[in-house]
Amino acid sequence: MRMFRVLVLGGYGVFGGRIVRALAADADLHLLVAGRRKDQAERFCKSLSQPRATVEAIALDTQSQDFTQRLHAARPDLVIDTAGPFQTRVRASPREEALSETYGDCEPDAATHGVAGAALAAGAHYVDLADDRVFVRGVAALDSAARAAGRWVVSGASSVPGLSAAVIETVHQRFSRIDAIDTAICPGNRTSRGWATTQAILSYVGKPFPILLDGRRHSAYGWQSLRRVHIEGIGVRWTARCEVPDLDLLPLRYPELRSVDFRAGLELRRMHFGLWLGGWAVRIGLLRSLLPWARPLFALSERWQDIGSDTGFMRVVACGLDHHARPLRIQWTIIARNGDGPQIPATAAVVLARKLARGALPGGGARPCLDLFTLDEFIAALDGFAIETRFDD
Repeated sequence: MRMFRVLVLGGYGVFGGRIVRALAADADLHLLVAGRRKDQAERFCKSLSQPRATVEAIALDTQSQDFTQRLHAARPDLVIDTAGPFQTRVRASPREEALSETYGDCEPDAATHGVAGAALAAGAHYVDLADDRVFVRGVAALDSAARAAGRWVVSGASSVPGLSAAVIETVHQRFSRIDAIDTAICPGNRTSRGWATTQAILSYVGKPFPILLDGRRHSAYGWQSLRRVHIEGIGVRWTARCEVPDLDLLPLRYPELRSVDFRAGLELRRMHFGLWLGGWAVRIGLLRSLLPWARPLFALSERWQDIGSDTGFMRVVACGLDHHARPLRIQWTIIARNGDGPQIPATAAVVLARKLARGALPGGGARPCLDLFTLDEFIAALDGFAIETRFDD
């Protein structure tokens, strides 16, 4: 029987490496660890401890002119794209147009989803870890092509919207009406951090974006609106607003919603409040963007990585009315210790890869990462990591 071939772009990076390590336990897979430098991919493959999967290193650059041809030559059944930041793939014009409307559809140009298009042309499924709201929502533009090919194109297979949507889908039957959804993520400072993630955050710090609050559309600003979050067993962490796909997808999915909010935080207050001040510099026009400062800011965060803890969390809170018209608040929390936090955003792609490999996702189409796995399936894939979850009413 031919082995199911999974090509991971950015396969030796922070998230791609964790995806490969998890899937390396599956004997029926042929893993292609892809990146710009084949020597780094080879070193990563050699670092795997007794993989059951067949593992192969290949050089593949999404920016090269021969990318499509080289992708075809690799003969993948599934392409997992972890090579962010995905914000840079969205041109200014479609982003501005999309954000000028209230939760409307986005029709990005072909270059926005060029990697997904190349995967379809190669006869492969496609899954990415994108967290850009325009990029993730706009993947639906490939739906007709994906359906015709009988392949899946899934965007946002990460903490948001993949995991957050699975949490809400698990609890929504307990509500007669969900009024508000509030999500927060705060990693431990002593965990691995990605260069692409840094760029993604800095791309919107201090910049306005639309958000649904109290039934009305408002402008929020990246890494502003500070809030303290207390998590039992961890303590208090500061958070600030971020631009993520949930801000669009959840109001479309649950039309009765009146508020959707998402925040993230950095454990070290010097880093969190420093970024908050930088956001003000962008907001009032002193700086156009913090992206030009990405290298020194990333280097500074690396210097401080031995400070703080290796414990992070994600919290999702849904509020509304139960079926007796009584107020209902449900909080779901996932806590990662021992530096295992980055495994959480990597796991949705692991779950989808395994389901595709065994034919458990029939049909095809292009969509954000919604309704393709359950919360139980996600949690089961985290077995063996220092990760715990709990519900609180």
